[in-house]
Amino acid sequence: MLRFVYSTLFRLILPFVLIRLWWQGRTSPDAVVHWRDRIGLIPRSDKPVIWVHAVSVGETIAAAPLVRALLERRPDASILMTAMTATGRARANALFGDRIRYAYSPYDTPGSVRRFLRRARPLALVIMETELWPNMIYQTAGAGTPVYLINARLSERSARSYQRFPNASRQLLKQIDWIAAQADGDARRFVETGAHASAVSITGSVKFDVVVTDELRDGAAELRSQLGAGRPVWIAASTHDGEDEQILQAHRQLLAADPQALLVLVPRHPERFDDVAALVRQCNLSLARRSEGGDASGSQVYLADSMGELMMLYGAADVAFVGGSLIERGGHNPLEPAAWGMPVITGPHVFNFDDIYERLESGAGLVRVGDARELAAAVDRCFSDSAHRNELGKNARAAVDANRGALTRVVDGIVEKLG
Repeated sequence: MLRFVYSTLFRLILPFVLIRLWWQGRTSPDAVVHWRDRIGLIPRSDKPVIWVHAVSVGETIAAAPLVRALLERRPDASILMTAMTATGRARANALFGDRIRYAYSPYDTPGSVRRFLRRARPLALVIMETELWPNMIYQTAGAGTPVYLINARLSERSARSYQRFPNASRQLLKQIDWIAAQADGDARRFVETGAHASAVSITGSVKFDVVVTDELRDGAAELRSQLGAGRPVWIAASTHDGEDEQILQAHRQLLAADPQALLVLVPRHPERFDDVAALVRQCNLSLARRSEGGDASGSQVYLADSMGELMMLYGAADVAFVGGSLIERGGHNPLEPAAWGMPVITGPHVFNFDDIYERLESGAGLVRVGDARELAAAVDRCFSDSAHRNELGKNARAAVDANRGALTRVVDGIVEKLG
């Protein structure tokens, strides 16, 4: 009954969603170029298809090693990668070019998903993390196509949300053939919420399998030379509204101690770039914007208003603060800076990645702070005490290396299940 109500409401609002999409297309043409994907009208496939769904940029980047491995292990199959956002689709295209197919995921109405399935005819649906759209899952399972939830995580907060509708959640999770959970706690919460225990495995997080390539190292070295090789540089990445003010306050404290200090500021969402730039200027800090090719050598803040470059940007800094954590957003992935062997600083709110942060912290590769004052103090200590900075960075990288291997376990599981 609940799914019927959900589907009916989605059908009713769909015309307004499409009108909003058309309106967005007036200023962002990429948003409407492939609008037919949204109602399931994708080109038909002439090869067996593995459908990989990654909601946006972060999940797309996390899925990239999995996609590469599937291309190698199943050369007979075509990979169809879907995303909900234009930035996610663009990132996948930048990563793979013409090696795979791309589409926007269909809106979650029964008709849109059925049309999508009839044209794609997937061998399996591989969903990254916990992107649980009811009709996507029910329609796919109902068509006899296995559904795999990979790199799956379920926080205490998310579990409580699902458990408000226990029958619906239980029935939804039972449609999933395999849940490859990141950690023990995730697996336990999935089972408590209704998944078959026999369908849940603990594989670890594929995000630990992050690799710092030579290309990334070259790009980071070039950027660092532009920023100023001899000055202290810290990066505040994936920041949200309500955090930037605290970060800039911390940076002002750092500048009082060392006027050469530079902040590389990376807002999480591109629509906030201009607002964050205005905020920097309101704080009377000199600004250079990456999109404008500004000279950062004499600036106090370097606004990285670009997409798909975060991994490289980390490599150009000495210390990393990972955002979404000074506010109750739940934090973001800290493993990219850890893989660079650099100190990782976070705020208190990291419930989206509890297990990962606990592993970094237990390995003494992480510093938690509660506010701007503590953030400034943590960064300043890393700047002034190279032994402390190097020890934190070494420990962070060791935690990443110790937890690698999830990618192999996940790919082996998918290939074995596909037969």
